[in-house]
Amino acid sequence: MLSDIERKMLRVISNYSMRWREMPSIRELEIKTGRSRRGVLEVLKTLNNEGYIEWSESSPENIVLIEAWERGPGYQFKSSTFNSKNSPFLN
Repeated sequence: MLSDIERKMLRVISNYSMRWREMPSIRELEIKTGRSRRGVLEVLKTLNNEGYIEWSESSPENIVLIEAWERGPGYQFKSSTFNSKNSPFLN
């Protein structure tokens, strides 16, 4: 289950990308969520670990949305099926 800020960040990323046809910058996420850069990066790291986005700290501006909605109860994400090193978006 996502925390409030994680859910909010996921919705901001989804809505922003649908409206503007591009992903929000880290600065945009700071403005929209009211978090510091460090706070935004921590949330992005969690969303990446949970498989909602593809994201890397080495290129923080590159976000790829995988799943726009929080998963229901009972869903278990298997991190072994997700390998960002093989992603064509982050290479």
